[in-house]
Amino acid sequence: MKVLISVDIEGVAGVFHPEQTRAGNGEYERARRWMSLEANAAIQGAFAGGATEVWVNDSHGGFRNLLPDLLDARAHVVLGKPRTLGMMAGPEHGAAIVFMIGYHAMSQSRGILAHTINSFAFARVLVNGVEEGEAGLYGALAAEYGARVVLLSGDDVFTEETRRTFPEARFVVTKTATGHASGVTQTPESACAAIARAAREVVELHAVAGTVREQGDVRSGAEPIACELQVQTTALADLFCQWPTMTRVGGVTLRFDAPSMEHVVRTLNCLSAMSFMLR
Repeated sequence: MKVLISVDIEGVAGVFHPEQTRAGNGEYERARRWMSLEANAAIQGAFAGGATEVWVNDSHGGFRNLLPDLLDARAHVVLGKPRTLGMMAGPEHGAAIVFMIGYHAMSQSRGILAHTINSFAFARVLVNGVEEGEAGLYGALAAEYGARVVLLSGDDVFTEETRRTFPEARFVVTKTATGHASGVTQTPESACAAIARAAREVVELHAVAGTVREQGDVRSGAEPIACELQVQTTALADLFCQWPTMTRVGGVTLRFDAPSMEHVVRTLNCLSAMSFMLR
C-alpha cells in the first residue's frame, strides 16, 4: 500500500506565531524541526502499519521546510514549487491513502494561524456553495485520483470543522486554540507519539480492508464545479479579474467555473502567485 503524507506547519504542536512559519529566524528553524519530526512520526507509523511505499510532501509556503536528514530513509520526499498538484502531489503516482499532518483551520475561523491557501489574498473559498479550507480542497483533489484521506492532525478548531468532510478519518489534536496566535499545546514528543500510533493503526485498518491502488490508475470522473472566491481587497479583485475566466460578482467577490477540483486548486494557486504583485 502506498501512502502520501502532506505536511503543513501551522497545525504542528508548539507553533502559534506567524514568525514561526516564515524562514529567516531562529523561531522558524525550531518550528521546521518540529514539523519534520511530526512528518517522520507519520512515516514511521505508516511503515509499521504495513505501508510498502511512503511519499512525504512538504506543503507549507515555498515547500522547502522539511529537513530530509530527520526523515526515515525509506521515504520519498517531495520538495519545491511550483508543482501541478501543490500540496497534494502524490496520488497521480498511485497513493491509495493520504495523511494530512500539521494542517490548520480555514480563513475567518478561530483556529490557530487560520487561513486558506494565502492569508494576504483569500478571505473565503466556496465550492458549489460550501466553504472549504485547504483540507477540504486538497482532499477533494485526492479523491479525483482515487485516494482517500484517512488521518489528519492539527488544532481542535481544525478538527471540529474538518470532521464533517472526512467523517470516517482519524484525527490527532495537537493543540487547543484560545485565539489566532494562542492556545495550549502538546509537547513535540507527545504529539509525535500520538501521530505515529494513529498512522500505524489506520494503515493496518486499510490494509485489512483492502484499500489498494495500482500505479497508473486513471482518474475518477470529475464533475463541473462552481467556485466563489472572496478576496481581501478590491485591489486584489481588480488584479484577479485579469484572469480570462473570472467573473466579478461584487466588490471583493469573484466566481469561476472549473471542470474538476484539480482545475480549481490550480487556479487558486495561480491567483495566489499573482497576489505577490500587490505586496
